[in-house]
Amino acid sequence: MEYQEAKEKFISTWGSLGSLWGINKAMAQIQALLFISTQPLSMEDIMEDLKISRGNTSMNLRQLMDWGIVTKVLVSGERKEFFTTEKDVQELARIVAKERSRREIRPVIKVLEEVSTIKDDGTEKTKELIKQTKALNQLTQDLDTLMNKMVNQKQNWLTKSVLKLMK
Repeated sequence: MEYQEAKEKFISTWGSLGSLWGINKAMAQIQALLFISTQPLSMEDIMEDLKISRGNTSMNLRQLMDWGIVTKVLVSGERKEFFTTEKDVQELARIVAKERSRREIRPVIKVLEEVSTIKDDGTEKTKELIKQTKALNQLTQDLDTLMNKMVNQKQNWLTKSVLKLMK
């Protein structure tokens, strides 16, 4: 397999996997392109390489910057904006995990807390709702706490955390 074919295959596969970490295909493909680029890319470079519109590129770059995965970089002598991404895969995983917790898990915990503290009217269905949502709330909070402990261990957090679990 030659470079161009391997590059396209990687970007395509990474794009398909994007939904697993909560982003759309184009957003994941932009991040993948930046991830394997040896230098920062302009919006035009990204548009040309991925064959996507300016609006799509702009919107997804903004979202990637909101996630903390992509940053703007100044290139001396250039008027265009250039972009780069985190190159350390473990740091990238840490950023994604923290952001998913903030965007997805914590709002669920808030809803579960609200639902599990409804007034108990003494009926069996209300007691069951309270019991199950409290259990689910506790599990969700425990998993969020575990994930936060893992992501707060900066250096090689993923590897260290998995190895600790295996012992």
